[in-house]
Amino acid sequence: MPDTEANIWLEKIKRERKGKLKIYIGMSAGVGKSYRMLQEAHTLLRNGVNVKIGYIETHGRAETQALVEGLPLIPRRKVFYKGKELDELDVQAILLLHPDVVIVDELAHTNIPGSKNEKRWQDVLDIIEEGIHVISAVNIQHIESINEDVKEITGVEVKERVPDKMLQLADEVVNIDLTADELITRLKEGKIYDHSKVQQALTNFFQSEKILQLRELALKEVAGQVERKVDHEVMAKDRPWRHEHFLACISSNHEMAQNIIRKTARLASYYNSKWYVLYVQTANESADKIPLAAQRHLINNFKNATELGAEVIQVKDNNVAKAIIKQVEEKHITTVCTGKPHLNLFQVILRTNLFNQLLKTLSTHDVDLIILS
Repeated sequence: MPDTEANIWLEKIKRERKGKLKIYIGMSAGVGKSYRMLQEAHTLLRNGVNVKIGYIETHGRAETQALVEGLPLIPRRKVFYKGKELDELDVQAILLLHPDVVIVDELAHTNIPGSKNEKRWQDVLDIIEEGIHVISAVNIQHIESINEDVKEITGVEVKERVPDKMLQLADEVVNIDLTADELITRLKEGKIYDHSKVQQALTNFFQSEKILQLRELALKEVAGQVERKVDHEVMAKDRPWRHEHFLACISSNHEMAQNIIRKTARLASYYNSKWYVLYVQTANESADKIPLAAQRHLINNFKNATELGAEVIQVKDNNVAKAIIKQVEEKHITTVCTGKPHLNLFQVILRTNLFNQLLKTLSTHDVDLIILS
C-alpha cells in the first residue's frame, strides 16, 4: 500500500513545477504517521527522486528509528534558548539544497522565539513557494477549527494548532487509521511511549471512548477533503458552480467572536471558499470605551482569522446593519454568519427596522443568514 501511494505521489510531482503538499493525518500520537512518511521516502529514493529528511520525530520508537537509516538527512538548525541548545527545522538549508521532496514532521510545532516564522506550517508554506514538494504529518486535535470539539472530548485545550487552510492547500490528505484496541495494544507494548508513561497515558488520553471520538473526527475530516476535491475538480466541470463567499460578523465579545470565526472557518473550508471577517466599531466600542483586555482579545481574533484564511475588514459605523449590507454588496457575499443577539425587548423593538432592512437586502441578493449559538 505505501509503495502504491508513493508512486501516485511521484506521478503528481513530476507534472508540477510549484511545490505540492501531502499531509498524513491521524487521531493521535502512535498511529504510524512518521513511519509511513519514512516508508514513502524510501520508495521515492528507490525511484531516483531527490528526497531528503528535513525534520523527523521518532520519539525513540525503534521501528520508526530503523527506517531513518539510509535516508539523506538535512542537519537541524542549532538554537540556544534560555540556556539550552535546541534543534529546529533548517529552512534555509532546505531552500539551498533544493531537493525534489522534503519530509517535514510535526506540522503543528511552534518555533523557538526569534525564528523567521512563528509556526512550522508557515515554514512549510515558504518551502512550497520555492517549488519543493513537502510531505508532512499532524494529529487531528491540532486542526484549528475543531479545537473546541477536541477540548470537549479530551478535556484538554491543545495550544499548538494548524489552520484549516493547510488541509485545503494540500494536494493529498491521507488518514492513518487504527482501531482503538490496536492503538491501546501498541501503547501497552511500549511502541508509543516509554513503559514508565503507559499507565498515565491509559488513565488520561488513551481511553477507548476518547480514541473512538477522535477517530471519527479524523475520518470525517479526510472524507470531507475528498468530497470537496470531487465537487470542485470533477463535478464542477459538468455543471454551473455557485462560488460561495462567507462573511463572519463579530463584535468585541471575545468568546462569541472566537466561536463565529471558528464555525465560519469550518463552513468556508467545507466549500473551499473565500471568506471575510467584519468588525464594525460603533461609538460604544471605540478604543477609549472598551477595556484594554478586550482590545487585545480583538487583535488576537483578527490574527486567528487571518491564519485561518480570512480577510479581516474593520469599519467605523454606528449603523451595523448598513455596514454589513455594504460589505455583502461589495464582496458578493453568499452567506452571512453572526452570533445570537443579546438584546432586551426594548432594544429589539428599537432595532426592528434595521434588522428588517438587513433581512430584506439579504433576501434581495439571495444571501443566506446563519445565526450561530
